[in-house]
Amino acid sequence: MNEIQPYVAGMTWGWTGIRGEWADPQAEHSLKEMKEKLHVNWVTVAFAALQEHPQSTAIPFEEAPTVTDDEVLWAIRRSKELGLKVCLKPVVNCKDGTWRAHINFFDMDVPCEPKWSDWFASYTRFILHYARIAEETACELFCIGCEMVQTDRREQEWRQLIAEVRKVYSGPITYNCDKYQEDHVSWWDAVDIISSSGYYPIGDWESQLDRIEAVVKQHKKPFFFMEAGCPSREGSQFLPNDWGLEGSPSQEVQEQYYEAMFAACEKRDWVRGFMLWDWPARLYDPSAAALNDDYCMYSKRAEQTVHRYYTHKQTSASINL
Repeated sequence: MNEIQPYVAGMTWGWTGIRGEWADPQAEHSLKEMKEKLHVNWVTVAFAALQEHPQSTAIPFEEAPTVTDDEVLWAIRRSKELGLKVCLKPVVNCKDGTWRAHINFFDMDVPCEPKWSDWFASYTRFILHYARIAEETACELFCIGCEMVQTDRREQEWRQLIAEVRKVYSGPITYNCDKYQEDHVSWWDAVDIISSSGYYPIGDWESQLDRIEAVVKQHKKPFFFMEAGCPSREGSQFLPNDWGLEGSPSQEVQEQYYEAMFAACEKRDWVRGFMLWDWPARLYDPSAAALNDDYCMYSKRAEQTVHRYYTHKQTSASINL
């Protein structure tokens, strides 16, 4: 695979995937608004299962609050009916609020302590369940993990997981590494597409793209940003990954961030798109947009910024073909 077709003008939808919030009129409204307002051609259907804490080895994805299989099937099929290509992205989170990047165990097994082998056995069962759904519904892309920084060093286990996924899913596979980790994953050759979370400070995009470009050239793989975005909040342009940063609502900050990110990436033809972060299944009322300081750009100034850029990229891709 030498290319991603078409250009990924995408959005992440449905996070965190709370049971009962998909497959209803509000979720339907959200999907339609996303397609119309942003002119997307791809969507990442993203949801989470919860393990108790970073050292837990059980991932009970069948249980609430994780969305049901019927809800996942609805989101995929409805997205396809809207003309969108779909990436399915099951994610594991920690119930105690610890960020998933801190899921970690001893490198050598210790009796009576939780083990990498036990966690990967549970994680493999979790991922394979949704890989089968991705195959059944002809998803155009499957994401096997998201920002699992402490797990990234477990190369053998990730390679084995990928081999198992390929037995049940025939489409392309990606892994969403965290920001600043693109050059620390040793098993990029095992996936089809490299992707990462692009939450880089507004003035640092050029240097970070230089660093990522070296990785893309080394592995000769397609690349896109599986996540990227900025809250509409004062100060967030300098630390866009901090969803808890204190600051007043600011549509201008979000708009300026997207303009700078798109301008920097426009110069790099190897950046094949974005699955921006994020668009919930439950949208706020447009009249409340000015007071909303989260990542969603619904009815905010950045909405038009994204629409213009995505229209430009899709038009350009059509001409190039």
